[in-house]
Amino acid sequence: MIASLTGTVQSLAASHAVLDVSGVGYLVFITPQTSRDLHLGDSVLLHTALIVREDAFTLFGFATTEELEMFDLLRSVTGVGPKSALAILGQLGSDQVRTAVLSENDAAFKAVSGIGPKTAKLITVTLAGKLTGMPASATGKSATSAPKVDLANVIAALQGLGWNERAAAEAVREVAESVGTNAAADVILKAALARLGSSKSISGGDQ
Repeated sequence: MIASLTGTVQSLAASHAVLDVSGVGYLVFITPQTSRDLHLGDSVLLHTALIVREDAFTLFGFATTEELEMFDLLRSVTGVGPKSALAILGQLGSDQVRTAVLSENDAAFKAVSGIGPKTAKLITVTLAGKLTGMPASATGKSATSAPKVDLANVIAALQGLGWNERAAAEAVREVAESVGTNAAADVILKAALARLGSSKSISGGDQ
C-alpha cells in the first residue's frame, strides 16, 4: 500500500500530476483544485489511495487526510468507483459533500457528471450514518449521540432502486425492529436490501 508520496512535481495537468520520487515518476490522479494549488518544480506531499485492479494499479492523491477519508467514504457507496468519487470531490469538495449528506441534498450529487438519481440518493443515505460522528463544529449537531434515522428516506432510496413502496416499507420496518432506529442509515439500507433479496441488482458503476 502506498499511503503517501513526497516528491517534485515533474508534470502537471488538470486531472493528474507526475511526482518524481527519488528518480521514479509516479502518475497520480488529482482534483482540479489540487492541480491549481501545485506548480512545476514544487516539492509536495500527497496522501494517496492505491486502487488495484486486474488491468491497472492507479494512484489517487489528495492534499489533506480529510479529502482522502472522504474519497474512501464515497467509494464505499454502491455504484461509486474511484473516478466517480474523485469527480464528486473535484466539483463539491469535502465540506460541501458533508453538508449535502447531512442536509439530505441529493441534488448536489446529481449535478456531478456521471452520477445518476439512484446513485445520488444512495450517497446521501449511505453516508448519513457515517458522518453523524463528526465534531459538532463541523456538523452543527452533537457528536455524543447519533440521531434516529428518518426511515422514510431509506424507504425512498429503496423505491429509487426499483422496489415498490409496500415492499420497501415492510422490509425497512422489519429491519428497524431488529436493529433499532438508532442504527446507521446505510446499515438499515443494506439489511433491507438483503431482506428483499438479491433478484434485482443495483445499476451503475465506475467509469
